[in-house]
Amino acid sequence: MSGATADGGRFAHGLVIGKFYPPHAGHHFLIRSAADACERVTVVVMAAACESVPLADRVAWIREHWAGEPHVAVAGIADDLPVDYGSDEAWAGHVALMREAVAAAPPAPPVDAVFSSEPYGTELARRFDAAPVLLDVPRDTFAVSGTKVRADPVGHWDDLEPPVRAWFARRVVVLGAESTGTTTLSRDLAAARRGRGGPHAATRWVPEYGRELTAAKLAVARGRARPGGPVPSVFDLEWTDADFELVGRRQNEAEQRAARCGGPVLVCDTDTLATTVWQERYRGRATGPVRRLAAGMPPRALYLLTSDDGVAFDDDGLRDGEHLRPWMTGRFREVLTAGAVPWIELRGDRVERLQRALTAVDALLAGGWALGEPLG
Repeated sequence: MSGATADGGRFAHGLVIGKFYPPHAGHHFLIRSAADACERVTVVVMAAACESVPLADRVAWIREHWAGEPHVAVAGIADDLPVDYGSDEAWAGHVALMREAVAAAPPAPPVDAVFSSEPYGTELARRFDAAPVLLDVPRDTFAVSGTKVRADPVGHWDDLEPPVRAWFARRVVVLGAESTGTTTLSRDLAAARRGRGGPHAATRWVPEYGRELTAAKLAVARGRARPGGPVPSVFDLEWTDADFELVGRRQNEAEQRAARCGGPVLVCDTDTLATTVWQERYRGRATGPVRRLAAGMPPRALYLLTSDDGVAFDDDGLRDGEHLRPWMTGRFREVLTAGAVPWIELRGDRVERLQRALTAVDALLAGGWALGEPLG
């Protein structure tokens, strides 16, 4: 065994191995312990193709958390080898991959300590000719594991860091034509989810950036108007493709910020898929940049389409499309039907719409996350 001391000295190079599927508070306790006891730490993330969380995401999440600790390096490697703790051949294969990942990280002294919260940590340390440092094997300090998180992300929400929460958040998007109750329903839905308490108390609502931009453009137009001349209205505004690219980008940014600090359900008043339809309405077609913004967002869990049927048009000074509401509702139906995300169309009064939306979201959460089982 190399380097390590029993007199309070620091290890030269600590190694932390795991699937981090997904990373949680227990993992960070392990890494933190290594970071406090070692001059250098390498964290190796090992992921199999059958697992649902991409390797790159896991590596990025851990790197983000430890970005302020330059002596902690994070490396990732694919590992689809069978797991058999009784097989020397299996051990050799996995350890070879670990060594490959360590070698790909920034140069460091030989590993002289292996930090683990798994029983196999002792044997792993032996194969690295290093000291075994076993922490919290019975999970007394942090009663969490990757298995528990995958089975019940909501129940372990407090054990997850912001980027992991953003990945797990079920994104529910309310969309529809002008003055069909999208904002009312999305606000009501977010408030009702917050009323459930626990992790749901953090439920966030993402407002529609397009409405914000409309108000800003109208204010600018009025500020530029000639004194004594006609006061510009929303009907005088011109919309460009660049405007819709801005809407898509701002909408995505707001959604991502909210997902990181919110609860298990994120409620969005529109999204960039809806922006493609609005661009069609004003510009005659959706452009590639806006379509790419829509395609690049994390998966939606559910769309809620607010019908214009029986809903009076409310002219609040920022709306100009009363005559187009049936067309837009129909276009949203076409776009949603062509996609793979579940969706429902909501009719009726405010109470009826909210109740149906809540029922759909409850069913969504009851279905779980259906994550792939890890190897071994």
